[in-house]
Amino acid sequence: MTLLLTVFAAVFVTVKWYNRKDDSMKLGILCFLYWGASIMWFVDAVFEYAELGAAYFTPALEDMINDSFLGLSVIALGLIIWLVRLLITDPKGSVRAALQKH
Repeated sequence: MTLLLTVFAAVFVTVKWYNRKDDSMKLGILCFLYWGASIMWFVDAVFEYAELGAAYFTPALEDMINDSFLGLSVIALGLIIWLVRLLITDPKGSVRAALQKH
């Protein structure tokens, strides 16, 4: 599930990045984060398959739930890293304008 969730997130963000009007949101960073996580989970799946064999394709429900939570956590962490980077660089000047207003 971790691989599946991160690949879906990577594909979604890559499509959004490819169809962008401007690069102010820095979606490329989010693409790299999710594709890197997807590669990591793919390597993990290959080694787990080598260890378990055909049993790899019949996980227990508890394992699937745990993997789903882990995949969602990875997606959330990627979003947090991207958001912090976006707030620090402040490409549209929104944070700077809000801070100078007060």
